[in-house]
Amino acid sequence: MGLSVCIITRNEEDDLPRCLASVLGLATQIVVVDSHSTDRTVEIARAAGAEVIARDFSGMASQKAFALTHAREDWVLNLDADEWLDDELRTAIADVVSGVAGGNLVGHELNRRNEYLGAWIEHCGWSPEWRLRLVRRGHGRFEGRDPHDRLVADGPVGRLAGRMCHRPYASLAEHVQKVNSYTDTMAAQRFAAGESATFGRLLLRPPARFLRMYLWQSGWRDGWRGLVVSGMGAFYVFLRYAKLRAADRPAGKGGGGPAGGVSTGD
Repeated sequence: MGLSVCIITRNEEDDLPRCLASVLGLATQIVVVDSHSTDRTVEIARAAGAEVIARDFSGMASQKAFALTHAREDWVLNLDADEWLDDELRTAIADVVSGVAGGNLVGHELNRRNEYLGAWIEHCGWSPEWRLRLVRRGHGRFEGRDPHDRLVADGPVGRLAGRMCHRPYASLAEHVQKVNSYTDTMAAQRFAAGESATFGRLLLRPPARFLRMYLWQSGWRDGWRGLVVSGMGAFYVFLRYAKLRAADRPAGKGGGGPAGGVSTGD
């Protein structure tokens, strides 16, 4: 048996080398579906022995589902370019692929550990974060609504020891940029689906998110970074509702619509 690793990319030259290095010697096939990168992403992927497929970006779930169709091995591991495996998880995955562990399970969840502004975040609802990423070929599919995708399995699923490490944002500026982009996408979809945002949700959901992350989920224990993560979580919720509210009640008589972004519910 072997392991296919599937990764989707666009301009990931900074993060991709670490991701690829963590699966070299473990993967027997690496599939990289690239959305026309303009940096060295494709060169880096090919140098690592990856099969690179150029494809217009069609959404997170759609793009990952496409990559899945090109996996040839018995087991398939889905990774983002900004994720990598620690040694304990590499060993656990190798045991599953070789048949030493896993039994009749068709999938395995991995515990993702998030690095933020130079430190690991162990609270705020960011940890533990179990994600289904390893599945038997033919037993997994992608679902979800952009920008959030999820892999689901059609049979019993277990959990593996070790950590899947993740650096979601290289800087606070990138965090703000991605929050703005993600809420644009989500709001446009929700607006098209006929959803709207009440004033009460716009007023109450953002502080509720902050309190949940910072107090109830012990974000304060992560120091000043926990405060920033919790504040950004509240900002994310605020933008979702604010953009959807703005789209639903545009100025003038021109009708609604996401004119630069809209957003959604909690």
